[in-house]
Amino acid sequence: MGFVLPPPAAPSIAVVDSEDRCPVRRIFCVGRNYADHAKEMGGDPDRELPFFFSKPADAVVEDGAQIPYPPRTSELHYETELVVVIGRGGRNVAVDGALDHVFGYAIGNDLTRRDLQREAKAKGRPWDLSKGFDHSAVVGPVHPASRVGHLARGYIRLDVGGERRQEADLADMIWSVPEIVSILSSYVALAPGDLIYTGTPAGVGPLRPGDDCVATVEGLGALEFSIVR
Repeated sequence: MGFVLPPPAAPSIAVVDSEDRCPVRRIFCVGRNYADHAKEMGGDPDRELPFFFSKPADAVVEDGAQIPYPPRTSELHYETELVVVIGRGGRNVAVDGALDHVFGYAIGNDLTRRDLQREAKAKGRPWDLSKGFDHSAVVGPVHPASRVGHLARGYIRLDVGGERRQEADLADMIWSVPEIVSILSSYVALAPGDLIYTGTPAGVGPLRPGDDCVATVEGLGALEFSIVR
């Protein structure tokens, strides 16, 4: 039995110091997981449980990418994030065992068409296309937890054109990595190759063609990408 259309290539991302690749099955993102960012977006970090949205797996672009400025927006925004890579699946995972399901960590940037998101929110509509567009899931190489440990604190930063735009500590996350993994697994059965973008700190803002971006997370090096026309 064959396919009536050519099957798409399986998305994957690099693994540090290895020729092997890590498959990308699904991409989940946590909204408003830093108190300062929740406040700048009009939310209440003291009362809101974490919520999740998705990006298509083939939205992944890797370190060094030149990303075309997307259509139908005049407000492309950056959101620098720690990315969790699931290595072992599970449903209803307990918090105290959640890290056993984590293969490793990467630096990510959740690119967002902010004007489309704002309009969709105002009209009570889904905002999938403000988040899940082509080239919207920037991600660096995976660092296995067996080498870097499990990240609970350390700086997270973004520089655009040499100017610091975002800076916080992973310890500032409202919901920790084990809690995020546990809560998400109560909604869906996690599987190897799932990526979880864990939220962005305050300071989100616009990108323009010609902008060079460097995102860093302590212990994970740097993720570099550029926006082009």
